[in-house]
Amino acid sequence: MKQFYLLIIILCSLSNSTVFSQPVLDSVEEAYLQTGGRIFTHRLYLAGIVEYDGEEIPWYKIDPVYIFPRLIFANEAEARRYYQIANNIKKVYPIAVEIARDVRIHTEHLDSLEEKRDRDQYMKKMEKELKQKYTPRCKKLTLTQGKLLIKLVDRQCEQTAFKLVRSYMGSFKATFYNAFASIFGASLKKEYDPDVDDRLTERCILLIESGQM
Repeated sequence: MKQFYLLIIILCSLSNSTVFSQPVLDSVEEAYLQTGGRIFTHRLYLAGIVEYDGEEIPWYKIDPVYIFPRLIFANEAEARRYYQIANNIKKVYPIAVEIARDVRIHTEHLDSLEEKRDRDQYMKKMEKELKQKYTPRCKKLTLTQGKLLIKLVDRQCEQTAFKLVRSYMGSFKATFYNAFASIFGASLKKEYDPDVDDRLTERCILLIESGQM
């Protein structure tokens, strides 16, 4: 639902399945076919030089590599659900990363302002800039992707969208916008749960971050 982008602007203003005879398996090839190319690259970079037995030897770091048990889906519907999650994450996760970065930068600047008038002026300027930046992208999100973005903002910022809005715009607006979100079956108070509810989402994110998906 395209109207859901309004909620995202608000944020910025601030394995034991039954296996059938032909199970659908998760694999690198299948992930590529179902979700497209990688959006992050697995990095290898020079970390320093060490001396060993009279010789200078370079040593390198690589990004983490995640090894998960191979997923065995009970049917094609389960497989489609998993790869749909991955597709949605690939579209939404970069936005959540940018939002977290912007929140950090603007928070640091706000903390440096001592006068309330200066803080209020900066907040108005920030809100305008963020709307211009994110509106075109967020207008294209589906309702499902909008809900996912709310959760990923919690993951990246370590606080819910409701708390972000309340911190920068006050309790009244936070309550109002959360009531507005509820019309669409969403909640700005929704928390990210990597261990239970969002277990598959977390798996996808780690694989995507490391360039494995």
